[in-house]
Amino acid sequence: MYVVTLLTNPASPALNLTTVDALRSAWGGGDLKWLALGEAAEFMVESVPSNQWDVWQGLQTQGIDMIVLPAEGRRKKMLLADMDSTMIQQECIDELADVAGVGERVKEITAKAMNGELDFEGALLERVGLLKGLPESVIQQVIDTRVTFMPGGKELVATMKRDGAYCALVSGGFTAFTGYVAETLGFDENRANTLLVENGTLVGKPGLPILGRAAKVQALEEISERLGIPHSDVIAVGDGANDLGMLKLAGAGVALHAKPSVAAECDIRINHGDLSALLYVQGYAKSDFADV
Repeated sequence: MYVVTLLTNPASPALNLTTVDALRSAWGGGDLKWLALGEAAEFMVESVPSNQWDVWQGLQTQGIDMIVLPAEGRRKKMLLADMDSTMIQQECIDELADVAGVGERVKEITAKAMNGELDFEGALLERVGLLKGLPESVIQQVIDTRVTFMPGGKELVATMKRDGAYCALVSGGFTAFTGYVAETLGFDENRANTLLVENGTLVGKPGLPILGRAAKVQALEEISERLGIPHSDVIAVGDGANDLGMLKLAGAGVALHAKPSVAAECDIRINHGDLSALLYVQGYAKSDFADV
């Protein structure tokens, strides 16, 4: 059996009974269950519909995301999450660059790297090089004035941890930011690159080795082995090309507001919902979310 989950942006719910019930009837689905009225609903089907992606495309124009997943093993025992543009709404290196006055150049490189058009390591070295000479204090300035959390993230981490899951934050960004984000949201551990500092200023180089796509896969493999769980018990979420390895290896790989080239390679594509979508696809109703 498979579960069809329909969801929208919680800030502007777009689901209505007519749309949901029409699809349920067309696909011969089971009983309709509202996970959050107007926001998320699900029903069971016996097999993956052959026109899944045609229907998905049509629903996208209505602001609705649709996910079809096996009913068995929906609840995961581990969350592996990217940070920039995933758990937070910014790309930290872009924010640092903006303060340094080289924002547009760095944003251009970031966009190409996240879309898989540039080698991640080379792009990181080039961007960090443009930050040379910035005072170290600018990191805290960006945290205090520019970093905002993706909606649904606190509920996602708190709910999964309440139910015994392990939560790891793994980023191609920097420990100066992942440490703050991990502590604030309640992640069990975090992994990222380091920004080298000398005499209170950024030297324009990251610490080596650089954590990129392979390191995210390695994190999934190492942590799941340590926990004694299979990869199928992991739900991973990210938006960039360097996330694809872990998204494909995880039992549920979620492309969240991802670059088109990334979303195209993932079966779980969240373009309208927020991080609460990761709870809905696991079968949680909104009333099941942990209080935060």
